Amino acid sequence: MRMLVIEDEPELQRVLSQALREDGYAVDQATDGEAGLLKATLTEYDGIILDLMLPKMDGWEVIQHLRRKKKTPVLVLTARDSVSDRVRGLDRGADDYLTKPFAIVELLARVRALIRRSSNQPSPTIGIGEVAIDTGAKKVSLKGIEVVLTAREYSIVELLARHRGEVVPRQRIYEHIFDENDDTLSNLVEVHVSNVRKKLGKDFIQTRRGLGYSIDG
Repeated sequence: MRMLVIEDEPELQRVLSQALREDGYAVDQATDGEAGLLKATLTEYDGIILDLMLPKMDGWEVIQHLRRKKKTPVLVLTARDSVSDRVRGLDRGADDYLTKPFAIVELLARVRALIRRSSNQPSPTIGIGEVAIDTGAKKVSLKGIEVVLTAREYSIVELLARHRGEVVPRQRIYEHIFDENDDTLSNLVEVHVSNVRKKLGKDFIQTRRGLGYSIDG
């Protein structure tokens, strides 16, 4: 899963990005509204964390422009805690609203909830045959026994599971598991998929030659 953090306070940007990466997300960053809107428009993120008081373009404008083109879930993060501010943000297209100061664990829980809702998966657990994917704990089990996956292996499994029955192009997988600063060769996607098959069964992920990968069932 890939997130965009649009925040101009360096320390808060660092803390948010680190927390998300430690929770298994690929993270891109922007420090002003214009740069954030450009990235949000050009890249398919699983979610965006957006500060309101930003240089060049404030968060209200970012949401307004973004909603003309994208449905990407947006969590607004701000010190403005009045009811009118919260209503304004939600009415303009924000999906959730968290006021500063906040607990990181709550922010991560809200991000998970946003991603679940956007993919029409209200339950935190996705069951596929004998495999169960706990998106809250980010754990996978096979026949009731936990299987240890790397962060990127888990991200591939969750992405494909959320789009169960669909063919997900290889490029899309690549964009969801690597951030903008990652120069890893794209053929590592095949390596991660191969490792998942070794752990969860050779038929768990199907290859659609020339198209991408899918999880059926």
